Amino acid sequence: MELLECIHEQVSGNRLPLIGIAVAAVSCPDTPIILTLHWHGFVQDLKAGHDENEAAALAPVPSTSLQVNARWNELAELESATLEAGWELGAWDVVRAQRPPCLRPGAQAREALECLQAFGQCPLPYQGNELVVSDAPDVDELIKLAAHSGYVSWQFRPVFNGLWVDVHDDVTLNADGKRAPQCPLVPRPTQGEGSQRTVYTFGERARHDD
Repeated sequence: MELLECIHEQVSGNRLPLIGIAVAAVSCPDTPIILTLHWHGFVQDLKAGHDENEAAALAPVPSTSLQVNARWNELAELESATLEAGWELGAWDVVRAQRPPCLRPGAQAREALECLQAFGQCPLPYQGNELVVSDAPDVDELIKLAAHSGYVSWQFRPVFNGLWVDVHDDVTLNADGKRAPQCPLVPRPTQGEGSQRTVYTFGERARHDD
């Protein structure tokens, strides 16, 4: 699973700090997974008009959503790769969300929006600007499948190349905000068919003497 390699490639290319990273998949073997990286930064808003005496308007850098085509048989394989990425990139924790189909009878309207967001899609622009740049040719089919069968997503906030690299207080991290492989935690089985949330905690706070 080249998940960590994909993240490093994007970090090297964008050279912007990360706010968070998300991974989403449907529970069907060998289907693509969607990797979304949320950046911290601003670019000049070319759509906003301004005269010579006004400062140029700024727009947030859009998130990057990528399709990762990798062979896998069980969700535990994806979870193991995500845990390893979160561990090595210095995340305090990795949060897994198990979601039921959003097209089931009685589902709340917000669940459809959450499904779109999990797979790196944002139906509404912000002040005329796209919030996500997607390079995922099969995402529409994945969203349809997720809407009918449910999906699993993982989220974490990296310290390495992240907003918190200068303020972290975690004795397990190296000076650059990374950890040496290998992640000590193993995937836990998903339970039931409803909405479930599982948190994998990695960090260990430094003890400060008073």
